[in-house]
Amino acid sequence: MRLRTTGAAACAAVLATAALAGCNRGSDAAGKIGIDIPRADTDFWNSYQQYVSKDLDRDGTAALPLSNSQNDISKVVSNVQALTDQGAKAIVMAPQDTGAISAELRRLAEKKIPVVSVDTRPDEGAVYMVVRADNRAYGEKSCEYLGEKLGGRGRVAELQGDLSSINGRDRSAAFAACMKKKFPKITVHELATDWKGEVASAKLQSLLAQHQDIDGIYLQAGGVFLQPTLALLEQKKLLEPAGSPGHITVISNDGIPDELAAIRAGKIDATLSQPADLYAKYALYYAKAGVAGKKFTPGPTDHGSTIVKIKNGLEDQLPAPLVTKDTVDDGKLWANQLEKK
Repeated sequence: MRLRTTGAAACAAVLATAALAGCNRGSDAAGKIGIDIPRADTDFWNSYQQYVSKDLDRDGTAALPLSNSQNDISKVVSNVQALTDQGAKAIVMAPQDTGAISAELRRLAEKKIPVVSVDTRPDEGAVYMVVRADNRAYGEKSCEYLGEKLGGRGRVAELQGDLSSINGRDRSAAFAACMKKKFPKITVHELATDWKGEVASAKLQSLLAQHQDIDGIYLQAGGVFLQPTLALLEQKKLLEPAGSPGHITVISNDGIPDELAAIRAGKIDATLSQPADLYAKYALYYAKAGVAGKKFTPGPTDHGSTIVKIKNGLEDQLPAPLVTKDTVDDGKLWANQLEKK
């Protein structure tokens, strides 16, 4: 059974801006953290939101009501401004358009408000800490998995994320570089999707109409692309079980419960587990540290990650393990923990 959205999370799911105060934890905004959830239309981000709300309730962290920017950069800006107007002393955000947030980051820096960016690294503008997995490693590991499974030959469809996002760019660039260097006999069809499932499905359908010999698919975001892809493959009678003739090898990125279920069922082969639980935990940890004025330096952490220097701040690169049929039942995977709650 999956974790249900209750209490603070239920309120957060309907907040379009931070101006609503129905779920505020106390009336005094002094020292409180402002948190913007980037979207509510994928399993990954819904899980992240639930973990944030759980951690806030468990730890008693002082926070303003969660806002949700609905994958709209203009709403990120307006939500964050509303949060700071209410007295937020630190901001947690996950801007999906990493190039368009720079002006707001400059405004926050002028106000000396520390910013924690989750999952995405802003292109410009100071950040106190980025909490993120190594997205180039996502692309490289996905390339290596597909290349080895296909024996270095074949045709692969790559459902790319939004290339205005550092995550989409990092995964795409690393995947392309790895394929060119290690598997030059694999043909890669790059399909830009803007992180939209319907766009991914339409482009994959067009590709399959032109090339019926697709051997592999790389989904840069399982939360958005998994179900549309599986539905299309089933419709085209191409959803053969793993290990059987005609099976299309599929690797995804996210590690949501549906991906793990698809691996168990033989519908896809692997995913990289993006740690929604750790994103929430360390976003709040660094936000509280920022309010307290704590300083961090590059190097190994006490939680199995590495802090690296980036041009506009620091980044804590959390681990994102490869999940296959051999490891899909590992109790340490956040999606397995989520399903048991």
